[in-house]
Amino acid sequence: MKIAADFQRTLATGETLGTMTADATRPRRLLVHDMIFGSEANTADAALLWRVFRVTSAGTNTAVTLGYIDPADSSSEYDAGEAHSSEPTGSAVTSAYLMQVPLNQRATFRWVAAPGMELVMPQTPSAGFGIRTPVCSTGTPIITATVHALEM
Repeated sequence: MKIAADFQRTLATGETLGTMTADATRPRRLLVHDMIFGSEANTADAALLWRVFRVTSAGTNTAVTLGYIDPADSSSEYDAGEAHSSEPTGSAVTSAYLMQVPLNQRATFRWVAAPGMELVMPQTPSAGFGIRTPVCSTGTPIITATVHALEM
């Protein structure tokens, strides 16, 4: 199943932009293969650090409706959320950070996995990933991330 999620929020340093986590009773593996990071705020020179990390619990958030890239797909076993009022629980594994992208607010960045090098989420209840911006040099711009993944 090919799914997409869009996350958006006003940046607050150290807060999570969005998460995708496996269903607690019917988990499946997830392969993240495409991500776009950016800001639609007015032009400014803020320096941001985008961090993709593993989570073991989604925290408290507002649900995000997943998009289905193939219209024949439906009923994902993953949940997506944004606007966290309670932060997700991060993995204690030393490889918990899957990716870090330093980026100027004026830029947009797209990451596409090389074949076989997708970010893999385990088939474990409530496991998944989050996107966080732990560093912003100035201001509170609106930030957005789009994620495309394959649920197996």
